[in-house]
Amino acid sequence: MKIREQYQKLIDRKQQEILDLQLQIEKAKAYMQALQDTMRFIPKDESQEGVLLRPGTALAQAREVLRKAGHPMHVNDILKALNKPPDKGHRVSLSGNLSSYVRNGQIFTRPAPNTFGLIEASKQAADGTAENEEDFDIPEEFGTEN
Repeated sequence: MKIREQYQKLIDRKQQEILDLQLQIEKAKAYMQALQDTMRFIPKDESQEGVLLRPGTALAQAREVLRKAGHPMHVNDILKALNKPPDKGHRVSLSGNLSSYVRNGQIFTRPAPNTFGLIEASKQAADGTAENEEDFDIPEEFGTEN
């Protein structure tokens, strides 16, 4: 009977090992779900690499003006910096074009009526630094039990 008891002990130990591993799997699944839930709160693609403005256009020039200024500007001030008259036609044209990018969440922001800024400048101001998100690294041991 000793052999039977030894085998029963082996079976019991292995069943306990399986239960422990199943518990680890459940913990890992819960952690994975938490990571996926967190990922939903992070904007999908904050980089503006895919959005190009044709060089020489009023929009490209306006972006350069806003970059040099470093802060949002009223459409009349942007037109003056572009050496264009701030008449109704130019104002409506430029603000309409800028607004389309604002609606799509690309390149430009509108912090006030007829005032436009750059997304990249507002991110830097909010962070208080000029660091990019790409500079942020999650440590390899993040999420592992020690």
